Amino acid sequence: MRRVNKDKVFDVVIACIMGVVAILFLLPLLNVLACSFSSPDKVVAGEVGLIPVGFSLEGYKMVFANDSLITGFLNSLLYTFIGTVIQVSLQMLCAYPLSRPDFKGKKILNIFLTLTMFISGGMIPTYLLISSLNMLDTIWAIIIPGCVSVFNIIVIRTYMSTSIPSELSEAARIDGCSDFQIFLRVILPLSRPIIFVMVLYAIVGYWNNYFNALLYIQSADLYPLQRVLQDMLVSNSGSLGGGDPNLQEQLKYVTIVVSSLPLLVIYPFFQKYFEKGVVMGGVKG
Repeated sequence: MRRVNKDKVFDVVIACIMGVVAILFLLPLLNVLACSFSSPDKVVAGEVGLIPVGFSLEGYKMVFANDSLITGFLNSLLYTFIGTVIQVSLQMLCAYPLSRPDFKGKKILNIFLTLTMFISGGMIPTYLLISSLNMLDTIWAIIIPGCVSVFNIIVIRTYMSTSIPSELSEAARIDGCSDFQIFLRVILPLSRPIIFVMVLYAIVGYWNNYFNALLYIQSADLYPLQRVLQDMLVSNSGSLGGGDPNLQEQLKYVTIVVSSLPLLVIYPFFQKYFEKGVVMGGVKG
């Protein structure tokens, strides 16, 4: 009985701590959302808290009427979709053989892959490589560099080796399946949780990526949304707001909401897989 009471107290304390942490994370988001729907004058005056003051949609009208932001939004959707498909496919194909106990040379490959996490060519050699491959000012300069994460491969490999019984692969091989058929018909269906986790990682990475565009993209028509926002928010080169400094200040909050909304919308669909996939993939290296 005493043990049960202690467990209940522990659960209550943990729930309170997590509630406070959640509120601390939620308050800035609510403030940004409130500022985006408030009057520009009230935003500049610092009168907006968690509730919009002087409700206004002027900022959203200006944003959605801006061609560069719309183009950047569509570009980001394209880069995120193509990049996610390529990244998850390559990582799954790489992790599967490394999870097989009968794969010869996997220790050497594991060491080689792990070294790449700590040793890299650097920014200038990478730029020269992208240039020599004629990928400068193309969508591939955003998608290809960094499309494979060794950390993700390790997580997927661990999930496959610890969560999928090897007897299933052996049974499929006895039935006449090739390695590729085993991968498609046995491994992939059972790897759904970790696939969803990797898809979420890829979506967040590509959607928030602006550094590759900053280095490799010169054409404004190819800018992703984050690159457009970087120009507007950091370099102050945006022409939004018609010269009104108050409206330009509010537009910063509006663009933050617009750029973050897709991730906030899709996350609930991945949440039920996220914990299971990460925990099972991180049991042991």
